[in-house]
Amino acid sequence: METKTVPINERLVIGSLLAAAAGGFDAFTYLLHGGVFAGLQTGNLILLGAHLGQGQFNLVWRFVVPILAFVVGTMIARLIQHQVKRYKRPLLQQQMILVWELVLIITVAILSPSLPDIPVSALISMAAAAQLQEFRKLKGGPFTSLMMTGNLRTVAEGLYDGIFHHSQPALQKAADIATIIVSFVIGAGAMGFTVLHLGHFAILLPGVLLAIIWTIFWRNSKMLGD
Repeated sequence: METKTVPINERLVIGSLLAAAAGGFDAFTYLLHGGVFAGLQTGNLILLGAHLGQGQFNLVWRFVVPILAFVVGTMIARLIQHQVKRYKRPLLQQQMILVWELVLIITVAILSPSLPDIPVSALISMAAAAQLQEFRKLKGGPFTSLMMTGNLRTVAEGLYDGIFHHSQPALQKAADIATIIVSFVIGAGAMGFTVLHLGHFAILLPGVLLAIIWTIFWRNSKMLGD
């Protein structure tokens, strides 16, 4: 059970919303924009190598651009962090990252119907990169909302330590990370459903989730008088 000792930005509800948004990012670019991933750059690298191996050089840029955009997006997020860090207000820093993500999402929602797949996937990759750069902790431990392979390993490790070494904290950690994984899948599934009804405007779904997080942070700052 979460207590007030856990910072608001490290609580399970925030991690779950971030994971759902990340699942939506990947589902959106995969379903509507060339079968690439916004956050899962390992997948893009695999697809890049596979197409190179088959001599499909005309498809290379479909995967190279989101990979490069992810790098650029990380650098932009790092710039925002450095600019805001001087105010010594962590929630403000994270709110600014969320605003940056929302700007990219709204831009995609407006321009996606008329833009080619590659620039759209690049913009969402930049949003995913910013999220990964900023949100790294869950209840004080390492955490990623974008890539589930490490999270699956954490769940397996926690289950082993909990069952065979009777570690209650390990079981709790496994449950928390399992919640993150389920949230990621739900986010991807919700995007798959929403795309059928809203098409390109479905990208606003993860935007709503990020806006909810921003609002939670804003309200928390107001309560603390920050």
